[in-house]
Amino acid sequence: MRLLLNAGRLAEANTLFEQTVSRGPTSADRWARSYLLVHRATMAWRLRRIPLALELAAEGWTEMDSERPSGLLAARALGQLGYLLEGIGHRRASLDITRLALHVAREAGDPSTLAQCLQRLGGTLNFRAIDGKPVNAHEIFGEARQHLAEGLSLVGRDDAMYWPLLGAYARSLAGTGDLDLAARHAAEVLAEGLERDELWSVSVGNWVLACVHSTLGEHEQARTLGSRAVQAAEKINDTSLLLRFSLDLADICAAMEDEVGEAAALRCSVSASRTATETLQEGLGQALEQRRLAVQAQKLAMAAQEAAARDPLTGLANRLGLERSAQDLLEGTASKGKVPWLVLVDVDWFKDVNDDAGHAAGDAALREIARLLRRECRSGDLVARWAGDEFVVLLGDAGPGADVGPAVAERIRAAVDQHDWRIVLGTARRPTVSIGVAGGPAKLDQLFAAADIALYRAKRQGRNRVEVHETMARLGELSES
Repeated sequence: MRLLLNAGRLAEANTLFEQTVSRGPTSADRWARSYLLVHRATMAWRLRRIPLALELAAEGWTEMDSERPSGLLAARALGQLGYLLEGIGHRRASLDITRLALHVAREAGDPSTLAQCLQRLGGTLNFRAIDGKPVNAHEIFGEARQHLAEGLSLVGRDDAMYWPLLGAYARSLAGTGDLDLAARHAAEVLAEGLERDELWSVSVGNWVLACVHSTLGEHEQARTLGSRAVQAAEKINDTSLLLRFSLDLADICAAMEDEVGEAAALRCSVSASRTATETLQEGLGQALEQRRLAVQAQKLAMAAQEAAARDPLTGLANRLGLERSAQDLLEGTASKGKVPWLVLVDVDWFKDVNDDAGHAAGDAALREIARLLRRECRSGDLVARWAGDEFVVLLGDAGPGADVGPAVAERIRAAVDQHDWRIVLGTARRPTVSIGVAGGPAKLDQLFAAADIALYRAKRQGRNRVEVHETMARLGELSES
């Protein structure tokens, strides 16, 4: 695909891409998968299939996050990602990742991979030198020149990486003022590209020669060479090259006061910029959609968590909800110098209610009791269905009175006892409640155990009554005093 793209044979490259991408990455190796995904993303981007390119890039990049990069596949994957990010405009991340790729390649010790990473970093630095402040350009070109010279020392002229390295090296030579050597190497790259019908080399060779002639003030030659560079970059769909070369051509035409040529070059630049803008817009759209899905998933997770802590029959908190919330309520009550109360409510003769009126009516009775509990308690109190026909009310910040818990319990008992149950149960036996109460500076399980003892006493002494665990109540009085 890369060879077809660099030869300008876009239709054939697209057909091959379709055949390849439909199969999906099959390697179990994480870095092999990353490299394949990012490489496909690069091909998709070159083919102007921007949404797919961004999806593949995101998937490949995510694959890289789980472990420390090592080995030649990791270096290649990182280098490819850095090249792609530079092309789509994520330039800060691009430079960081490209430098990391070079570091990993040095550790891996594979000359071909190292040369490839040196070429990518050198080429990136060349563009940064051109786009940055003129005062910094010579230093950045110098760093690029060192990296590219090292890369050239690792490969021979028959290696595929030699000509990209030499083309980028020629541009860094021009940037550091070594124009004769830059022109000689650029001419070699151009000749090789023409011989092999490889338009990337043709484009870069013409561009470097145009830059050399422009620096020398030879604008006629520079304009001709620059136009050829732009034409070749258009044919291979390389947006980053096209944007850079068309801007340089516009500068050359402006120096010649060639307004028509400058306008044509700027139109080409705008076209390339539009592709970059479309990439950015698509990326923002995908990011927004992913954020929307993340928020939606978060809401669903919260709803599921809330549902897990709520009793579906009564709408009250269930045992899990009580245990989750009790600690905060107890600690908040203690921090205010108050004493919490736990009210344990059990429905009397509930089996008889179910037997007489049926389970549906029994469920309706439980819902009605839950409603009465909420009515008799404050919004800050924690009301829960513990199990079956048993309910718990945890009163926080109960005020200065030592009888707050028993008072609330008595209100609940009276509300249930005096309620008109005919609509819910007809003539069936109406329910009452027995209640155990415990209060004091204690944990939930201690309060519950004490209230359970008091509840048992209420049941034993005739039901439909409130009993208070005296020991816990005295602890509460002592705490308040």
